[in-house]
Amino acid sequence: MRKLYDALDRFCGRHPYWGIPNLMRYIIIGTVIFYALNLVTAGVSYSLLAYSTAGVLKGEVWRLVTFVFVSPYGYSSIFSSNVINFALFLYFYYWIGSILEDYWGTPKFTIYYLSGAVLTILASIILYLTGGGDYIMGTHYVNLAMFLACAVLIPETVIRLFFIIPVKMKWVAWADLLLLAYDILRAAGRHNWGGVMAPIVALLNFVLFFYPYFSRKVQRERVRTGRQAVRFRQTVKASQAPKAFNHRCSVCGKTDAEYPNMSFRYCSRCAGYHCFCEEHIFNHVHFTEE
Repeated sequence: MRKLYDALDRFCGRHPYWGIPNLMRYIIIGTVIFYALNLVTAGVSYSLLAYSTAGVLKGEVWRLVTFVFVSPYGYSSIFSSNVINFALFLYFYYWIGSILEDYWGTPKFTIYYLSGAVLTILASIILYLTGGGDYIMGTHYVNLAMFLACAVLIPETVIRLFFIIPVKMKWVAWADLLLLAYDILRAAGRHNWGGVMAPIVALLNFVLFFYPYFSRKVQRERVRTGRQAVRFRQTVKASQAPKAFNHRCSVCGKTDAEYPNMSFRYCSRCAGYHCFCEEHIFNHVHFTEE
């Protein structure tokens, strides 16, 4: 898998102008147009634009592209809360997509998003061919996986939930993962295998791109906490610890460990056992017994 990731990096490096610049802008514009169309047709256009393997086999090949623009909010009155949620959805994912494109570059971001869409199509085809049914799919979970990618790359970035509450992106990512797990379990309980496959495929796309990143991170942690690293830190700590001494000046406190080339003498006129360096052996006040 690492070889595949390295090949992807080489391709992006050799073809810096490949891809679709400002991809999320076009996706947002298309989503707005299809959402408005959905409002006008009271949801009829949704069944015509979302991905359906049976529909594609009937010649409705436009579904291979238009499902990318299908909103997860369905259709409702223009004055409903769904429209507000839809607007927040567009703003948030446009922001996330712009960050990823700036961080990765246009080629890699384009491949990441389109690979998620392609894997969604493949999952739907597999379900259809194995008798699991024909499930209508969009790219809602591909967008959620896009947020996970952003959270891994810049986890300490602070975002404001509802434009008020400051939260680090890494904590929102954990909530995102819990939401994906909940959707998978709920869909499995209802025997909605399309609802199970869609988030799993989005997570698979995320893992394919970030497995080398996590692998290198684990290796660095092993090196940091490994036996050799611990021994190295212990050796450094021991070398920085104060060394034992045999002689210490009773006036200035110098020791033979700190000054190995200095001579130390003991004064016979002092009461007791007192050592002095060469600077104070003849220049000190004699100790007397009290």
